[in-house]
Amino acid sequence: MAKRRPSGDGMVRKREDGRWEGRIVVGHKENGEPIFRYVLAKTQKELLAKLHRDMDIYQDAQLTEDSRMTLGEWLDRWIEEYGAVTLRPNTLRSYEQYIRCYVKPYLGGKIVSRVTRLDIQKLYRKLKKEGRVHDHPEYGHELSDSMVLRIHAMLHRCLKDAERDHIVPYNPTDGVKLPKSNYKPKQVLDRDQMDAFLAAVDKNEIWRDFFYTELTTGLRRGEICGLMWRDFDENAGTLKILRSVNVPKRGEMEIGETKTERGRRTIRLPPSTVQRLKERKKHAISQWIFPEPLAPEKPVRPSAAYYWMKVLLKEAGLPHIRFHDLRHTFATHALASGVDAKTLSGILGHTNASFTLDTYTHVTPDMQRAASDVVGGFLEDLLGKELNPWPENEKAEPAP
Repeated sequence: MAKRRPSGDGMVRKREDGRWEGRIVVGHKENGEPIFRYVLAKTQKELLAKLHRDMDIYQDAQLTEDSRMTLGEWLDRWIEEYGAVTLRPNTLRSYEQYIRCYVKPYLGGKIVSRVTRLDIQKLYRKLKKEGRVHDHPEYGHELSDSMVLRIHAMLHRCLKDAERDHIVPYNPTDGVKLPKSNYKPKQVLDRDQMDAFLAAVDKNEIWRDFFYTELTTGLRRGEICGLMWRDFDENAGTLKILRSVNVPKRGEMEIGETKTERGRRTIRLPPSTVQRLKERKKHAISQWIFPEPLAPEKPVRPSAAYYWMKVLLKEAGLPHIRFHDLRHTFATHALASGVDAKTLSGILGHTNASFTLDTYTHVTPDMQRAASDVVGGFLEDLLGKELNPWPENEKAEPAP
């Protein structure tokens, strides 16, 4: 039996047309036959330079026959075999859209193992300049920095698995230059604004408990919509967050997992929130803590929560904010009033405390001192005599 040629092994010859051709072994088929990478050049010197470059790239790569598929084919396989079983439905739909609209039109036909870092860099540059599918009255066809970053996150994940499966010699998304994150600034309600908002909320019998609970827990919109009475322990004063509600555009309601594994958690509630929920439970007609008003067998739709937040903000004469800014408001005031980052990270369901600190770096010691009188008094009125309703030795615990 012939000796198996290692990856990176190569040979050089001069063709009849005068050009120089070289090839190197980049992997092997299932039957052991080598898979070659061919290189052409006008001169022997130029060819040797190209071969040495490729030898460094493919050394010990051990690519499989699947390395000959196109990037588009690999992404389709990834979605079917990896994404469909690991991604949340909403994330899966987003990935499918990114692949269909932003990757396949430009790089979908290129052999996946030949996609380079330069190819990826050119793709991001082109998407940034003219990647928007539908013309925008203000931005034209320019794609936002945040969208380019989301596309990069998707591609990086897909090609990382391709590298692991010996389909590409390296992940070409590593080391590319990315646009800076350009997220909308967080908008946090101050004490007067929160008083005004809660005053407007308190007049609405359907939504007052919902928004009071949101402001005292900082739950994600899908999480608070997915709360069930069996999640609430009125004796222990705790609440389990085990699921999230999502409704894709023009789609059916989906009840699934929380955003992250750490999202499944048990949090201790402020006494005032426990009391509100206990009173609400006495008149409950649904398994859901916050059911759809006209269909109590279903949880409230996240879009309805967003709509009524806008209505109540307008009634209170407050500026427009995103629903997630209610979560930011809770977190900012909690940090400013002394809740430590590790405890807050557990309450919010963040992956770790460092992410919490990175997200809320605007809450500096100076801000804490300046806010202590204002926020302290507000939280005492809202949550009870203790400024910190979550004692440091009672961390948020993972749900069983």
